[in-house]
Amino acid sequence: MLAHLIEFATNHYVLSGIFAVLLAALIFTELSKGGASLSTRELTALVNRDEGIVLDVRSHKDFATGHIVDALNIPHDKVIERVAELEKHKAKTIIVVDALGQHAGTISRELKKLGFNAAKLSGGISSWRGENLPLVK
Repeated sequence: MLAHLIEFATNHYVLSGIFAVLLAALIFTELSKGGASLSTRELTALVNRDEGIVLDVRSHKDFATGHIVDALNIPHDKVIERVAELEKHKAKTIIVVDALGQHAGTISRELKKLGFNAAKLSGGISSWRGENLPLVK
């Protein structure tokens, strides 16, 4: 299988090159859609300086199993209709957290359209757990 792929790529180098460029462009645009992606260290620094607030967009059930200290919980499908709850935090960076990062980019982009400074936690709450950082239940 791999030998066929290599043979195809060498025989059709123009097509392979175009595919590689298009794939790179797709990855770049998808990564840039959700705005800034923060590490756990950057999230902690923003929150400790009182320049950021954590918005956990997981379901209430998942939130109850463990969340970042002082995180607000608004499920991802309710954020836009409950955006008024975030108005008092407009001067801070809203750091969107979900399970793995699948919804955080979309929510972050929507919040930016509404005038908020938003970013997402890279890797979601699983990256937080992966670094053995504290969770509140």
